[in-house]
Amino acid sequence: MKLSHLRAFTAALEEGSLRAAAKRLGLSQPALSKMMRELERELSATLLVRSRGGVTGTTAGMVLYERARAADRELSQAADQIRQLGGGMTGTLTIGAVPLAVMLLVPETLRTFGREFPQIQLRVIEELYIAQLAPLRKGEVDIALGPLPEGIPPGEFTVEPLMPISMVVVVRRGNPLARARHLAELAEARWVYTGASAESGYARVLFERNGLAPPPAGALVNSTLGLLSIIASGNIVGLLPQQIAAHPFAQQHLETVQIAEGPLQLSLGALARSGSALKPSVRHFLTHLHRAAHHLNVQR
Repeated sequence: MKLSHLRAFTAALEEGSLRAAAKRLGLSQPALSKMMRELERELSATLLVRSRGGVTGTTAGMVLYERARAADRELSQAADQIRQLGGGMTGTLTIGAVPLAVMLLVPETLRTFGREFPQIQLRVIEELYIAQLAPLRKGEVDIALGPLPEGIPPGEFTVEPLMPISMVVVVRRGNPLARARHLAELAEARWVYTGASAESGYARVLFERNGLAPPPAGALVNSTLGLLSIIASGNIVGLLPQQIAAHPFAQQHLETVQIAEGPLQLSLGALARSGSALKPSVRHFLTHLHRAAHHLNVQR
């Protein structure tokens, strides 16, 4: 199975068109069509459904697509790592970061890291909830930056604690729920959860740490704008880092609920795949993260 064929197949599915995929790869459409036929013949399976509207993947095609993407990422990571081990600090570095980290740590880290390693292309993806570690395991991100999840499998990741953070309960300004003084008074309220499912999120952790059953999810989001909009426009409760809740923009629309149990205390940190998979650029970026966190902690 040729890598060129797999990359052509991946491009065809992502573009939804053989013509667009051929243009993306700098090939003729007949050449790309021939590669698809050869790949289907080699695997003895139909991979693409062709129609006037373009192409879509069959069940077998989608299986191959996921594996081909993973293989391509691993090969790209390996090429970057080999170049960097040889002293050539080039390549890409992808960071998945929660909004608080984007606001407090990422700008300074990018400034100092970028000055030292200008040939490393940095990409920052915002995430609200990093406890689902699938992007890190799949190699879609090199570093996950956010509150460290509990129960991390030992040895699987490099774990770097950076600074403590406090998650406070917030509601729409003027919401009667702002008068609550105990978490139990909010148990029947509708909460907005962050994460991939209603079975995860910091609201669930807050209730469980205080011996209470988590409330059902009134909404599920993985977008900062979505989170702020949902809380600010209805009778729904959520959690925000104290620094974001105290921002003048947020205070125009949101109010912090002063419950006796206090904020949810978490540790903001960085996670990366451990062992030989750790590129030199990742190690250097972690060092710059620690410097940024140190300066921030000194200022507090």
